[in-house]
Amino acid sequence: MRICVVGSGAREHALAAALSESADVVVAPGNAGMEGFELASGPPELVDADLWVVGPEAPLVAGLADRVRARGGLVFGPGADGARLEGSKIWAKELLVAAKVPTAAGQAFSELPAALHYLRTTPGPWAVKADGLAAGKGVLVTSSLRDAEADVEAKLGGSFGEAGRRVLIEQALEGEELSLIAVCDGRRAYPMAPARDFKRLGDGGTGPNTGGMGAYSPVPSADDHLVGQVMERAILPTLHALGRRGIDFRGALYAGLMLTEDGPKVLEFNVRFGDPEAQVLLPRWDGDLAATLAAAAQGRLSDHDAPSFSTSAAVCVVLASPGYPAAPKLGARVEGLEQAREVAGASVLCAGVARAEQGGLVTAGGRVLSVVGTGPSLPDARRVAYRAVGMLSWPDMVYRTDIAGDVG
Repeated sequence: MRICVVGSGAREHALAAALSESADVVVAPGNAGMEGFELASGPPELVDADLWVVGPEAPLVAGLADRVRARGGLVFGPGADGARLEGSKIWAKELLVAAKVPTAAGQAFSELPAALHYLRTTPGPWAVKADGLAAGKGVLVTSSLRDAEADVEAKLGGSFGEAGRRVLIEQALEGEELSLIAVCDGRRAYPMAPARDFKRLGDGGTGPNTGGMGAYSPVPSADDHLVGQVMERAILPTLHALGRRGIDFRGALYAGLMLTEDGPKVLEFNVRFGDPEAQVLLPRWDGDLAATLAAAAQGRLSDHDAPSFSTSAAVCVVLASPGYPAAPKLGARVEGLEQAREVAGASVLCAGVARAEQGGLVTAGGRVLSVVGTGPSLPDARRVAYRAVGMLSWPDMVYRTDIAGDVG
């Protein structure tokens, strides 16, 4: 089987590595750090492949899966109709409410006066979300009325372009966050192992929201009972609600959850593998990933057993450019890549990198590398990851030092 992985980030690097165990892989467009993989230029739908696995959300929202399917191709990833679940937070909220999926109370606004009145008459803390795609940076969670008002004014005023022309204001939920991704074939869904990611830039959950600064799996507090609860109350009702709207959702359905005192509640749904969650889940996948994703794309998950995951642990630490996420400074030379990859149990997955004229790599994006450590336990995997991080450097490199520090 020949598989086209669509995207250019560390998630796509992880997908390419996992899928290449049983298939021939081409990445479109990939990046300069994906050595050993064929990279394709031009439209992904024109690549010669048997299966397309779409990594990022933007191509899905733009209808890439529809274009590939129109040409007779097999795609793991929803069409533009299903991708609205991530492309519009307001549309997603309306669907969740209709499907009776546990989620935060909230309202949508396109006019500033009404939004400000809602903030001033609703107790905080609040989560202010741009309606459209914002690369994981369109959410502000705050208990400060002044900050919430300023954020609403900025978003409705155009700070996020069309993505922020409407905002969703929710009551912020409290508890521990959890990510659960399910592989779906339109009617059935198989859960992957739970993971926990770290969205804030700084240690201790400080600083702005990012696309994700690290992750780990397994999550000791997320047992089979909790996974079953999320599948029964969130994943399957959402999949069935999409089906009632005539949407055949074949791809990864990612539930971003808050584990509240009242049980798990959905913060948001994404329509693809998470980044950085994929970087810690795929190394633990036990079985033929390519065969399972192909079966889901064909609507034939019933022909395959649910995926299983090894008892090993994985920890991912994201290394970013200075100034990320607002204004990353690019062009710094990446040092220590070969040494980091020599650390036993470590892998370095590339995202925002480019080839330097004199050889080697330079930073070319906000999130530059994902450093993944694996081991028999989370503390072991964490030690491996940070040992490899210590081999890497560029001026003012940004990363968190507390990924998986909350587990023993």
